[in-house]
Amino acid sequence: MLHYGHINLLRRCKALGDYLIVALSTDEFNWNDKHKKTYFSFEQRKQLLESIRYVDLVIPEENWNQKKSDMHEYHINTFEMGDDWKGKFDFLKDEGVEVTYLSRTPEISSS
Repeated sequence: MLHYGHINLLRRCKALGDYLIVALSTDEFNWNDKHKKTYFSFEQRKQLLESIRYVDLVIPEENWNQKKSDMHEYHINTFEMGDDWKGKFDFLKDEGVEVTYLSRTPEISSS
């Protein structure tokens, strides 16, 4: 579920660049690969994200491997992620992308 910790993260991400693209996991990716069932559908979650002023574009994330191709397709030069994923996306540095892991809002979690 979207919460103010996510908003804080999106605000901080937007401050690091001029255009914020958010990759949102599809329902199929969430269920088949992450074994998570979402409360809201992909389209509903996409609408929520699109309504946030920090977000410029929402794209579907359909698998773990598409991050590398997304960096090239959307000409992304900085990649931000919560620090609970620290080190997991360092391979993007080989693509010329600056990777930053941002600390999460400590008192909130969606799990």
